[in-house]
Amino acid sequence: QRVRDRLPSGRVITRTVFCNQPTALLRPRRPAAAPPHAQAPAGAQAAPVRVPAPAARPEQPGTPGRPETLAAPPVPPPPPAVSPPASLFVPLVPAPTAPKPPPRPLPHPSEPTPELDRAATAFLSDLCRHAPQFTLSETDVRRLAPGVAAWLERGARPDTIRHALTDDPPNLLKHPAKLLKYRLTELLPPPPPGIRDLAALARPRITVTPFQTCDACERAFRTPTPGHCRDCREHREHREHRSEATRTAA
Repeated sequence: QRVRDRLPSGRVITRTVFCNQPTALLRPRRPAAAPPHAQAPAGAQAAPVRVPAPAARPEQPGTPGRPETLAAPPVPPPPPAVSPPASLFVPLVPAPTAPKPPPRPLPHPSEPTPELDRAATAFLSDLCRHAPQFTLSETDVRRLAPGVAAWLERGARPDTIRHALTDDPPNLLKHPAKLLKYRLTELLPPPPPGIRDLAALARPRITVTPFQTCDACERAFRTPTPGHCRDCREHREHREHRSEATRTAA
């Protein structure tokens, strides 16, 4: 990071900061101002600064021997402080101390019924027979039953739910109820389409007339069957009409 800073003497310098922890650039701090005078090496004497004396003004007439009082020169205002520019570093990975979003709630059926609750409870109670590592307590079964009921309400079969919840578990599964809650929430299938959605799919599609090439001039035009374009048909009809008129006159 490069920061431009102004010293008390008015000189503008550029400071370069190297960080081995890039997250520190998110809260940039202004570096301490350098002392007005650089430290002299040992054994060296500072050169005296010669200040020019103000020029004496002539005495006004009528006051002989009385010197005129000179006003002190105005003190220039201090230079404005230069704030460091905003950091251009944008982390792609959030910091470990960043607040995490709250977990999504467990899905529930839109119309809970006693039949869905009994089927979900029986499914969770029988889950350990197919996957022994997913042995649940009675409290876990009651807590996860609404999520399974939401899957059953959306038309998911018990075998499909079982494979989605128990396939590829971690090697050391310490909390099977938490894993089931996560998969019930994140892998929830979409609701089945309604009658209106199915009716929209059954609507006939718009038929697009294909392109054909004219047999006479090879011009492309839209027609369901091959043949001649409009200009060629009109020219052909006009020519046939003239031929018929000539035969009639003869």
